[in-house]
Amino acid sequence: MAIFIDPPLWPAHGTHFSHLVSDESLEELHVFAAAAGIPERAFDGDHYDVPERRFEDLVAAGAVPVEARILVRKLIASGLRIPARRRNKSLKVPLLNRWNTVMPGHDALFLDLLDRWSEPHRRYHGCTHLLSVLESLDLLTDPADPPRTVLLAAWFHDAVYRGVAGQDEEESARLAEERLLAAGLPEAKAYEVGRLVRLTSYHRPEQGDDDGALLCDADLSVLGGEPGEYARYVAAVRQDYAHIGDADFAAGRAAVVRRLLELDPLFHSGRAQELWLDAAQRNLKGELA
Repeated sequence: MAIFIDPPLWPAHGTHFSHLVSDESLEELHVFAAAAGIPERAFDGDHYDVPERRFEDLVAAGAVPVEARILVRKLIASGLRIPARRRNKSLKVPLLNRWNTVMPGHDALFLDLLDRWSEPHRRYHGCTHLLSVLESLDLLTDPADPPRTVLLAAWFHDAVYRGVAGQDEEESARLAEERLLAAGLPEAKAYEVGRLVRLTSYHRPEQGDDDGALLCDADLSVLGGEPGEYARYVAAVRQDYAHIGDADFAAGRAAVVRRLLELDPLFHSGRAQELWLDAAQRNLKGELA
């Protein structure tokens, strides 16, 4: 049982903020915050936002300083994390922080990808899905970091999204190869990112393709959510395909659900199976019924 705080990296209101979390319970977090004089209005669902002027005294009071990515992992592992898809605040800052760990110095490419993921026709396949996949990769590889090519594939896997299965993934893969080569990534790694992106069109990596399995598991992690979360996911997918009539969407969605149920395995790593398999099978079978 511990309280954790990340560095004051998050700009707002003329200063920078840290996040304060518990790895055990919100009650513990609230008790610590109250004792430290942190106002209730600073609480944001699963953490407190605290200004940088409070960082040192909060550490002195017992908060354990950790990197931002470590803090997120501990929060996810605690079960207290509010999923990214349920947050309404702008995700630009947390996404930029993650981008700078994988492609520092390439702000223009980040902004282009952010614009793509923020397109107004996207409801499910937007920034919240991107952040959710990145967080799932953290969870699956903890305590190690996800491979760089897998992280880049996550950033590009739905960079092109027009609702055309197969074509979207192919165009996203080509975009990844083109932009990453231009950014100076070695050719072998750029084309590996493209290969990984293409896998997300059918989620069937070959045996022994650990990186492909990792990306596919993270991309499908939404299937293993709680019933309410899964219902919101299905509703958002329906909005993504608002241009398609109800009957055609129902038929197409049923085919997708059947294909997912036929995947053997649906999740490849033991960790992903432990986290999501039972709930995913329940959700998919319930939707099809």
